[in-house]
Amino acid sequence: PEADRIGEEGKGFQYILHGMNPERILIASECVGLGRCAVQRAAKYANERIVFDRPIGQNQAIQHPLAANWMALEAANLMVFKAAWLYDQGKPCGAEANASKYLAAEACFDACQQAVMTHGGFGYAKEYHVERYLRESLVGRIAPVSPQMILCFIAERVLGLPKSY
Repeated sequence: PEADRIGEEGKGFQYILHGMNPERILIASECVGLGRCAVQRAAKYANERIVFDRPIGQNQAIQHPLAANWMALEAANLMVFKAAWLYDQGKPCGAEANASKYLAAEACFDACQQAVMTHGGFGYAKEYHVERYLRESLVGRIAPVSPQMILCFIAERVLGLPKSY
């Protein structure tokens, strides 16, 4: 019956999509946190692991990827804040929520992968935790929406390009 209807007739799908925005923002913030943890653990290991009488973190091949990971995570975090602010203000935030989820998930995955690589063979050992971080980073990439669907959303809804699927 009409008394049980929530919102306007014919707008149910829009309401569902709007309800997914906070979920995407939450997943994005989780990804930023996990990525930061991975970078911190990798930096700590790089400072402590001594090879040829010096820490491996003294090598630019270790420093530069971790620095790039840090920057990508911080940039993603800014988009998370923007999306959350828009949502809290009751403003449209679909593009920002999707962008924050995409950017944070990709930055997290890259950071976790680099943390494993920084640890070398130990990166695969459970005692160092970074192998688990890498596995957990995959969840943010594929759920609740795939990166490909986010790219399609941005292409269609933000850039006005024709639907591709």
